[in-house]
Amino acid sequence: MEIVSLIPSFGGLAYTVLAFVAALTVIVFVHEYGHYIVARWSGIHADVFSIGFGPVLWSRVDRRGTRWQVAALPFGGYVKFFGDSNAASGGHADDVSALSAEQRRATMHGAPLWARSATVAAGPVFNFILSIIVFAGIFLVNGVATDRPTVGEVRPLPGVEAELRAGDVILALEGTETPDFGSFIDAAGAHPLERTLQYRVDRGGEQVTLRDAHPLPPVVETVQPDSAARAAGIEAGDVIVSVNGQPVATFPQLREMVGSSDGKVLTLGLMRGEQALEMVLEPKRMDLPLSEGGFETRWLIGLTGALYFEPETRRPAVLESVSLGAQQSWDIAVTSLSGLWHMITGAISSCNLRGPIGIAETSGAAASAGLLSFIWFIAMLSTAVGLMNLFPVPVLDGGHLVFFAWEAVTGKPPTARALRVLMAVGLTAILTLMVFALSNDLFCP
Repeated sequence: MEIVSLIPSFGGLAYTVLAFVAALTVIVFVHEYGHYIVARWSGIHADVFSIGFGPVLWSRVDRRGTRWQVAALPFGGYVKFFGDSNAASGGHADDVSALSAEQRRATMHGAPLWARSATVAAGPVFNFILSIIVFAGIFLVNGVATDRPTVGEVRPLPGVEAELRAGDVILALEGTETPDFGSFIDAAGAHPLERTLQYRVDRGGEQVTLRDAHPLPPVVETVQPDSAARAAGIEAGDVIVSVNGQPVATFPQLREMVGSSDGKVLTLGLMRGEQALEMVLEPKRMDLPLSEGGFETRWLIGLTGALYFEPETRRPAVLESVSLGAQQSWDIAVTSLSGLWHMITGAISSCNLRGPIGIAETSGAAASAGLLSFIWFIAMLSTAVGLMNLFPVPVLDGGHLVFFAWEAVTGKPPTARALRVLMAVGLTAILTLMVFALSNDLFCP
């Protein structure tokens, strides 16, 4: 793959960069604000709160003496505490010994162990809180599907006269009882080759049997970034009607046909409104997380399917929304850790690890899909950033927490020489990982 082929038109590139910077700025600000505000509550003074690195574009000093600034390179940020020799809180400044006891208490290194630990842990914790709040807010605004599969708005399909109506409660599909959405989707997936299925519904207290379109039609709901479908130009709302000339009845059938392609080039026939189109694309081999744990390797083109109808939703209570948001963040963290472990053990490809270019492309794709999609992406990335910062690697917050744990057990912190060596090792590890991830962005298929 030529590197030049990765560069889109200037307008698309600018949009991608702006989306990436916007997402990163929100996440970095929340992370660093966690450090700052907990430090302030703990009696530790912050000299500088910076969004970005390099030349300062804007700054002001607040009444507490903290300089808030925006720097030219918006790919990170930091809080420099009073008495620190650098922004990583890697050691005392040279003149810290000349400070009074009260002044030393206001430094990071002169504060009690509990204050330092709380300050360092607050960054990742605030990232998790941001994710939970955003996910909870989305669940509150959009609602969640009702427990019983109930029809909201029916999606118009070419050549289909809808029999289902808004408010219909689906009791059975092809004779299989459907008491919840899980059983409904399972029943639909059991008939991947039939365009229409028999529904038994409760319509205003009366049971009605009817035949209508398959609940999982071959309609594109989303197109994944950095996918074969996106490269080919497939769009949300397209209806896939054939693969290599073979008719497609349902999305499960499309998934099976792509999965059995063994990576060979496919020609997809599709309808975009009234327009018939053909797209040629080559599936990519991908590793997907399984609900029961582990990963499954499949050939994919990067599409998700849409239901034939929008499910009727209910508005959850605030506490339920927060619980759902916390569960969503937890699932992202567990999947991320599982993926990392499977890459380390060689169970899945290391190409699953993406760097700044891959994240930027995903940012741009999420922003292009709409505000809600972009906000959801920010919440996902915030969870990932919080998790990464907890890794026990010197330079990261998790490394500092390990140092504090050592101090709690031994009664004294690691020596200055040990800290310098460990911080150098940690920085080398992080830079190596960044270079590896960037090479994946450039050279992985």
